Amino acid sequence: MSPADDQNDAARVLAGDTSAFEGIVRRWQSPLINLAYRFCRDRSRSEEMAQEAFLRAFRNLASWRQEAAFSTWLFALATNLYCSELRRVPPITLPFDEVHEPHDPRSIDGDLEQRNQEAAIHKAVQTLPPKYRDVLVLYYFHQMDVPTTASSLSLPAGTVKARLFRARDLLRGKLQPLVNRHAAPRVTDRQARESL
Repeated sequence: MSPADDQNDAARVLAGDTSAFEGIVRRWQSPLINLAYRFCRDRSRSEEMAQEAFLRAFRNLASWRQEAAFSTWLFALATNLYCSELRRVPPITLPFDEVHEPHDPRSIDGDLEQRNQEAAIHKAVQTLPPKYRDVLVLYYFHQMDVPTTASSLSLPAGTVKARLFRARDLLRGKLQPLVNRHAAPRVTDRQARESL
């Protein structure tokens, strides 16, 4: 993937060769679906949202000012669309306290325990207010830096930093019960009898 490829394909599309948009779709399909999935956690819905983002990008290609990278413009467009879509039809989520932990994590493969923890983190992120969830998703799950996150959300960098700080604080509070359960020392029956 190179910026020149995006620029060339965009120029061809704007000149009337609509088939050149296929190159843009091929390059950016997986990243846009992954971004959508981080927002909604539903594979089929994320594919639909990415498809809508491509349609919007095609219709608005002339509005891309080539001062910024094509990817920044595309991700900003997609992020705005995804946020609007989730406000319109919110994802169905379970309350955080309904995420069940295995009865005896020691008897389960560590990989499964890690996946359960990751699932709990994702569910906790989904329960955050959208303005905090969006910055977390872009910054941590999509690995955007602060300026790119700010550009994607059309926010000042300082606002993104403040929301990241607040989002981490909210998330820490939601995950504290999970952390406490894993940090609590396990006492065997024998140790309990000896302490009496």
